[in-house]
Amino acid sequence: MPKSASRLALAITAALAIGALAGCDKPTTAAPTEPSTMTDSAYSGVFAQPSTLDLNYPQFDKIKDSDFGPAFDAGMAQQLQEMQAIADNPEAPTFENTIVAMEKSGQVLGRARDVFYNLVGTDKNDAREKIEEDYAPKFSAHGDAIALNPKLFARIKTLYDARDTLGLDAVDLRLLERRYQDFVRAGAALDDAQKARIRQINTELSTLGTKFDQNVLAEVNDSAVIVDDAAQLKGFTDEQIASAAEAAKARGQDGKYAIALLNTTGQPALSQLEDRALRQRLHEASVARGSRGNKFDNTGIIAQVLKLRAERAKLLGYDTYANYVLADETASNQGKVNAMLRELAPKAVANARREGAELQAMIDSTQKAAGQPGFQLAPWDWSFYSEKVRAAKYSFDESQLKPYFEMKRVLEDGVFFAATKLYGITFKERTDLPKYHPDTWTYNVYDKDGSLLSIFIWDPYARPSKRGGAWMNTYVAQSALLGTKPVVANHLNIPKPAPGKPTLMTWDEVTTAFHEFGHALHGFFQDVRYPYFSMNVPRDFVEYPSQVNEMWADWPEVLANYAKHHETGAAMPQELLDKVIAASKFNQGFATTEYLSAAMLDQRLHQAPDDKIPTADKVMAFEADALKADGFDYAPVPPRYKTPYFSHIMGGYAAGYYAYIWSEVLGANTTVWIRNNGGLTLANGDRLRKFVLAPGGEIEAGKLFPNFAGYEAKIEPLLEQRGLTSK
Repeated sequence: MPKSASRLALAITAALAIGALAGCDKPTTAAPTEPSTMTDSAYSGVFAQPSTLDLNYPQFDKIKDSDFGPAFDAGMAQQLQEMQAIADNPEAPTFENTIVAMEKSGQVLGRARDVFYNLVGTDKNDAREKIEEDYAPKFSAHGDAIALNPKLFARIKTLYDARDTLGLDAVDLRLLERRYQDFVRAGAALDDAQKARIRQINTELSTLGTKFDQNVLAEVNDSAVIVDDAAQLKGFTDEQIASAAEAAKARGQDGKYAIALLNTTGQPALSQLEDRALRQRLHEASVARGSRGNKFDNTGIIAQVLKLRAERAKLLGYDTYANYVLADETASNQGKVNAMLRELAPKAVANARREGAELQAMIDSTQKAAGQPGFQLAPWDWSFYSEKVRAAKYSFDESQLKPYFEMKRVLEDGVFFAATKLYGITFKERTDLPKYHPDTWTYNVYDKDGSLLSIFIWDPYARPSKRGGAWMNTYVAQSALLGTKPVVANHLNIPKPAPGKPTLMTWDEVTTAFHEFGHALHGFFQDVRYPYFSMNVPRDFVEYPSQVNEMWADWPEVLANYAKHHETGAAMPQELLDKVIAASKFNQGFATTEYLSAAMLDQRLHQAPDDKIPTADKVMAFEADALKADGFDYAPVPPRYKTPYFSHIMGGYAAGYYAYIWSEVLGANTTVWIRNNGGLTLANGDRLRKFVLAPGGEIEAGKLFPNFAGYEAKIEPLLEQRGLTSK
């Protein structure tokens, strides 16, 4: 996801001036919390000044959980004072004394929040969870105190109304227009009664969103499948069995085996476990999360959130929450999103059904050969039998690949190698910088001229304290105004092997590593004037750079450089390399269908009329009806996320999960352009950096691909990439 921070969160990080905007759903309390009024004059903690480490890299060895509360209180108080000083300035508003002054505000709070929320995502503990709960409504109130400040908005509006006479250059003009639009979308133009209700809604959403996220993580850990007998784990490697034993021991189940879950419907172990009953247990444990009626049940939270979002959208002049969100994206409205998704869905489901027929034939033949009765393909069978079909069609399976995908080699000789060939940047591991967790690696990133461009943190392993999925985040954002360079991190959820064993990745994990590094590259190459614009692009654009970077995972020159046997160092045989590339569209019907069903479910939830928004006891029925209505009534392929653990739509991807496929149109077109123009060359990298990666939010996102390629993107490359061109 986006994998990188939400668009709103990035804007907040820049100046923390618009925390009430859409997507600030760190989102129940009945009355709004008062913003902090604590004076910052006495604050001298670890966040009072920028870190003295290279590029202001966080001083993780000096940061304690007890530091965050005082920093938040002092930082909010400081920023309120800064913003009020801007609002009360007796001089007539100018771009410099209003807009630029806002860009410089909130730096203590920004430093503290960036570190805190990044740590909450990757290494949550009880103290951080309590701080998160306590401060969610406070941050909501703080954002509202700024975004709904009438005197501040009046100054911005004065400048906005006179914008054509101010002599601003293109970047300054865009910043002024974006600031004005953000304040309007936050409710700054509403009357006092409406503003009061907006404050209440934002406070409730902030608390609900925090609780949802906490429940998701708790449910993942609570739903681990415990196995009594190692014989049931047939299909696992010895290393995986040892890891499962360690996981069970850590849960107080010594002598047993634990299969930990990831926060997706499908689970990696389903492709290997031969015991069908255990596969069924694992799948059912996965899909039941968040709707079991226990203390982590999220259905009530979902119902409340949907109702509150719909109400807020109407207050702001939109008929649905989806249209409110999409008005600020490149898609612009729900009609365009619906049209695209509905064009793709039947093709994807038809492909999935064809794939399912092949799997059913494999099941029938396998069972017949074993003298066993047949059975109908079920969701817990798909991954297992797709590996058998892959082996039959392409003469290889996942187990043949993993020995060639040792994690550090994939990172350094694959991901980094491709970046060096394309952009000329180089990497050097650092061991002197402090870490927030021992299972992380840190690298300097050098530009072509040898100057330090960025610092990169690699955090690959799953752990109980880490949220699911994969993402990039920013500890320090690039800004010419503030003189800062980026410090960014990539996070994956690769199962950690037993001590002393190598980390061998699946092909999906390899492509995810390339994908997430595409986000990191976007962060490295930001070249923006103002903090507001750093990585501040529409949600349906932000996945574009990461999807382009996936193309290098199976690029022959790159693959040959990193796909080497972890024991012998021997290169992956050319025959196997060829099979990997030939199988690139294998199982695309499944992959596209599970994604599209989740994307369309997201739209159904956020386009629902008031009288159709489900109550807590109807959430799962609403989901089932929505999937059927959109043609996803093919039981063997459930949505990638079911509603109660669909974390994307409780945060920056609310009404925005479509963004991956929308961005993929740009990514597929760019891949075609690069292939047609020489492939992995510095010239292509320079062009991509200049026109796509460097501008951040300074240029309207819809213009970036045409600036790069010289023409508008077309749908056909996406259809080809997804295998959707056949009947």
